Amino acid sequence: MKLPILSIAMAILLFAACNSGTKTDNASTATDTTKTGASEKAKTTGTSTKKVVTAYLELKNALTKDDDKSAATAGNNLVEAIAAVDNASLTTEQSKVFADVADDAKEHAEHIGSNAGNIKHQREHFETLSQEIYDLVKAGGSAGQKLYYDNCPMYNDGKGGNWLSETKEIQNPYLGKGMPTCGSVKEELN
Repeated sequence: MKLPILSIAMAILLFAACNSGTKTDNASTATDTTKTGASEKAKTTGTSTKKVVTAYLELKNALTKDDDKSAATAGNNLVEAIAAVDNASLTTEQSKVFADVADDAKEHAEHIGSNAGNIKHQREHFETLSQEIYDLVKAGGSAGQKLYYDNCPMYNDGKGGNWLSETKEIQNPYLGKGMPTCGSVKEELN
C-alpha cells in the first residue's frame, strides 16, 4: 500500500516540477525577447542618426579647410543620409524633431552640394543647417558620440555663427584657414 502512494506522490512532484520549469522558461524567453527588441531599437536609432551626424561633420571639416568641392560632396552625402533615416527607428522625441528639421536640413545640404565654387554661399547654408543638426542631436541623435557646440562671434559681420564639432579644439568652418581657431565651446553634448 505504501508503494502505490509513494509512486503517486513522486509522480505528482515530478509533474509539478516539470510544469514549474516550463513556466519559468517561457517567462525568461519572453523577457529575453523584450530586452533584445529594446536593444535592437537602440542600435538602429544610433545607426540612423549617426550617418547624418557623420556626414554633417565631414561637411564641417571640409569648410574648415576652405575646400568647397569636398564640402559639396559632403553636402550630397548628407542629403543621402537624411533620406535614409528610418523614422520608425527613432525614439518619439527624435522622431518629432527629425520631422521638424528633415526637410529644411535636406534643402540646405542640397544647396551646399550644388554650390561647389561658391564657399561663401555654402557657409550661409551651413549656418542654418548647423541649427537643424544641433536640434536633432539635442533630442538624442548623436548616437552616443560626444560633440561640442561651438560659436564664432566674428562670422556674418559680427552676428556670429554656431556649429557642431567632434573635437574640443576649435576648427572654424566659417572663417576657415583665415582664422581657424576663432571661437569658443558653448556646450558639450553627449
